[in-house]
Parts: sequence; C-alpha cells; structure tokens
Amino acid sequence: MDTLTESAAATASTPAAASPAAALRKLYFLRFAFAAAWAALLLTTAGTLTTLTAVLLVAYPLFDVGCAVADLRSARPEGRPVRGLYVNAVLSTLTAAGLAVAATSGIPAVLRVWGAWAITAGLVQLAVGVARRGLGGQWAMIASGGISTLAGASFIAQAGGADASLGALAGYAFLGGVFFLVSALRLGRTGGGAKG
Repeated sequence: MDTLTESAAATASTPAAASPAAALRKLYFLRFAFAAAWAALLLTTAGTLTTLTAVLLVAYPLFDVGCAVADLRSARPEGRPVRGLYVNAVLSTLTAAGLAVAATSGIPAVLRVWGAWAITAGLVQLAVGVARRGLGGQWAMIASGGISTLAGASFIAQAGGADASLGALAGYAFLGGVFFLVSALRLGRTGGGAKG
C-alpha cells in the first residue's frame, strides 16, 4: 500500500495522457506481483526475525524507491518533475535504513518503523491518488492510502503488545498489491479516461 507516484493533471483525451496511464498500468502489475511474492516469503519467516526476514523487510521499501524512480521517468509531462515521487522516494529510503537498524532490536521495533512508514506513505498515496484521478483507476489507490494510514497505526499499537508478529505485514503488503492490481485492470479497461 505503500505510496504511489504523482502525475500531472493531464487530460485523458490527449496522446500525452495515454502514455502515463499505460506506464502506470505496467508499474501497477509489477507492484502486485512483487507484493504477492514478498508476502508469501515473509509469511514463511514471520515468526522470528532472521537474517532472511531482515533482508525481506529492507527490500520492500527499496523496491518502492525503484518504482518511484521508474514512475518519475514516465510521469514528467511537459518536462516538469512531480513532487509526490520525490517524497515517496525519500520516505522509502529512510524506511529501508530504519528497518535495517530496527531489525537488530526485534519485532516491536520493526513494527514501529513499518507503522510510521505506512502512515506517512499512506497519506502521500492518498494525496497522489486524488491528484491523479483524471487518469482513471485511482479510487483503489485513494482507498489504499487511507487503509495504509490506519494499518500503520495498528502496527505501532501491536508493537506494544505481547502478540507482536510480522505476519500482519504480509497481509498488509498483499492487500496493497491487490489495490495495485485493481487499479491496473481499471486503467486498462478505461484507457486512462475514466474518473476514479
């Protein structure tokens, strides 16, 4: 659910708008596939914090940075960069570093860092989805941003409990991937011209 990227408010009736929608569609499919695979791998190690688990935890926000960079390259209408992408890249880079440190302290520390990321990234994703709604397929991204914010708060709360586990992160990632899939399918169906 982590953050998406922001594109300009281009109209869907122009050829320029079709290109960002097509690029987003491919990126959303990729994000779904990654999230599903990542969630499955994390579930196999969620009970303990191993080296493999730590690598998986750091890989997720780094993948998010890569997606932001890819989106930046395709979403620069009229040569203007988009701020949401930069915010996303910075948040995800800081999160990767934070998770690397938190993984040495235990599951509660990981949940706190992930929770803070989910909250901030969710707010950015929500704003980006609203800004991008002219491309179509964004209602799922808007909902995903809101859910991410709430999930982040629950991760932070869970960190203080006796039942702290990384299993919830796998569910969070998979659900975020499903939202990307829904948006990709909707972008393909609408050709980027529908609202929402």
